[in-house]
Amino acid sequence: MLKFNKDELVRYSRQMLLPEIGFAGQEKLKDAKVLVVGAGGLGCPLLQYLSAGGIGTIGIIDFDKIELHNLHRQILYTTDDVGKQKAFTAADKIKQSNPNINCIVFNEKLQQSNAEEIISQFDIVADGSDNFATRYLVNDVCVKLNKPLVFGTILKFQGQLAVFNYNGSKNLRNIYPEPPNPEDVPNCDENGVLGIVPGIIGSMMCDHVIKIILDHKININTLMLFDLENYTMKLLSY
Repeated sequence: MLKFNKDELVRYSRQMLLPEIGFAGQEKLKDAKVLVVGAGGLGCPLLQYLSAGGIGTIGIIDFDKIELHNLHRQILYTTDDVGKQKAFTAADKIKQSNPNINCIVFNEKLQQSNAEEIISQFDIVADGSDNFATRYLVNDVCVKLNKPLVFGTILKFQGQLAVFNYNGSKNLRNIYPEPPNPEDVPNCDENGVLGIVPGIIGSMMCDHVIKIILDHKININTLMLFDLENYTMKLLSY
């Protein structure tokens, strides 16, 4: 049975020319189900490139509304979108870009009461959330359900990226056993972030999601630290 319509065959043609992907790889992408936690700075590029690349089912969970100060880095949205719900708006945008994908929207906060039910529906989780409570909740549920987790954070000119709970790899608590006190941790609201930083880190998170789906080689048990002010990268093993 043909998995792709004519639009998809043309849309993904340049990607399918790559021997590392081909028709079989594109089928894997179409069959994949990926949950994106947070439709903000990291979530926007994640959603754009996951949908453009042909991920068949994309889940979006976010309860926030779009604000004017989001727009310098969350370029999936426009000025006309200010005040709208991020999850629904993001789904509409990526469906307009690629109508072949399926979007599942969770316009709610991820918390203990719903995390397992939501995460269990997906093969891979990409966490672009902006607080430690959510990051640790996502990590712990992914460990419990044995779901690979692509993890990213941003601040100022810096970004971090890691893959947790994949092929027997370690998880967030192996680096930081307990979440820090929120009052002791700098955040973008108070310290700022260069608009392009989440675009770069979010795109790299997407690359890792695709690599997991295609079973391509990735660094595990490695925390990648990016300094985009000085253009340096460090790999820390854990």
